[in-house]
Amino acid sequence: MNTDQADPDELAALRAAFDVDDGGQSALGWEKVRAFEAEHGIVLPEPYRTFVAEMTDGSYSGPPESGLLSLAELPDDWGDDGQDRDLSRPFPLTESWLWEDDPRPSEEIDPILDQVFDHGSIVLGTDGCAMNWHLIVTGPHRGHIWLITDVGAGPFGAEFGFTTAEPGFAGWVRHWAANKPWYDIA
Repeated sequence: MNTDQADPDELAALRAAFDVDDGGQSALGWEKVRAFEAEHGIVLPEPYRTFVAEMTDGSYSGPPESGLLSLAELPDDWGDDGQDRDLSRPFPLTESWLWEDDPRPSEEIDPILDQVFDHGSIVLGTDGCAMNWHLIVTGPHRGHIWLITDVGAGPFGAEFGFTTAEPGFAGWVRHWAANKPWYDIA
């Protein structure tokens, strides 16, 4: 998984999976991508960066179930307007965490939860019921996809033991395109 350079094969797979053939009209464009990155103090991981700049910025077709959100969008059920989100601060997790079963007191858990939801990730979309897919943009898991729910969070990809798919945005999309219904548990 190369998060710094777009792989032509991955870009071709993304084009095919989303059937993007509108001459780039639904894409954000490089100027707006760079402006978003400058505003948030990040560089988006590849191939997602090229995907939103050249192919499409959001899609009604999945993944996830409700479609891919545009770069700056949050799900309708997000709650507040996302003012506390800081994409430049590292995403705090490197392994799955089921906070619903965590025995620590809420005074210890709540600050970490705030970071899980608001630091270092963009929301790709939702599968409903507070199940949101995030692309990690800063921190050790940069470029990985995480499913963050109301009870816990876990990384997507075979190396993490929760699916048979490759990690990263391209692996996530390829898995969806080949396996509808698409989310498997290994």
